[in-house]
Amino acid sequence: MLLGSELRKCREAKGLTRAEAGHYIRGSESKISRMELGRVGFKVRDVEDLLKLYGVTDREQIATMVQLARDSKKPGWWQAYGESLPNWFQVYVGLEEAATRIRVYEAQFVPGVLQTEDYARSVIALGNRVKPVETEDRVAVRMRRQRHVLSGACRLWAIIDEAAVRRPVGGPDIMRGQLERLIELSERPNITVQIIPFSEGAHAAAVGTFTILRYPDFGLSDIVYLEQLTGSMCLDRRSDIDLYTMAMENLSVIADTPARSTLRLKDMMNDL
Repeated sequence: MLLGSELRKCREAKGLTRAEAGHYIRGSESKISRMELGRVGFKVRDVEDLLKLYGVTDREQIATMVQLARDSKKPGWWQAYGESLPNWFQVYVGLEEAATRIRVYEAQFVPGVLQTEDYARSVIALGNRVKPVETEDRVAVRMRRQRHVLSGACRLWAIIDEAAVRRPVGGPDIMRGQLERLIELSERPNITVQIIPFSEGAHAAAVGTFTILRYPDFGLSDIVYLEQLTGSMCLDRRSDIDLYTMAMENLSVIADTPARSTLRLKDMMNDL
């Protein structure tokens, strides 16, 4: 998805159609569409040819995109859980693994990469159609995803609506354990947690949860991830990214400071 998004931007900047690009690499319009959506593997030769067609001459950019093409052939750890994970979510996990900064606003639950195992299991089990074996696989994936953040490989900035941390999930003991975990993780130097109190009323992100992924190490643009009941959407157009970035910044202003957020979480624990 990351490489496909950049290829699409290069093509559009050159003013070429998918059909024209497909013809150039001895393919089809459908092939270019699948490449740009990240639904097919990438051949290094195809990527090199497309970059030449698109007039990309920056050596560093070419090297980065060619490396992404090579890396796309390597199976990710999450693919071992393929039968339990929707294809669209596997795409997201791959994007998340490559990110060096994750910013998330969550209105419904504690963000997945900050959940305890018991809390995650309770949330996942809410899906009536999820089989027990799939539940355990998804819990395992959620715990494995946390390694990327806990290792310090990326920075996480989580802004959480107060409703998400007050909503009972799995009973008092599970909620207490989850709040303790949030407080513990918020003390890590690469993790920032802010709570938006009820007293702020309606706000800029009342429309729902979203995540912004950043890839400065690759020199590639941010991606905004939106998840729905049966699928997801990844936005990479500058205008969309700017709107969500502005919303995130506005949320950080109305939210409690990290220190005040920790105190609020401790008060919630005392209420359980």
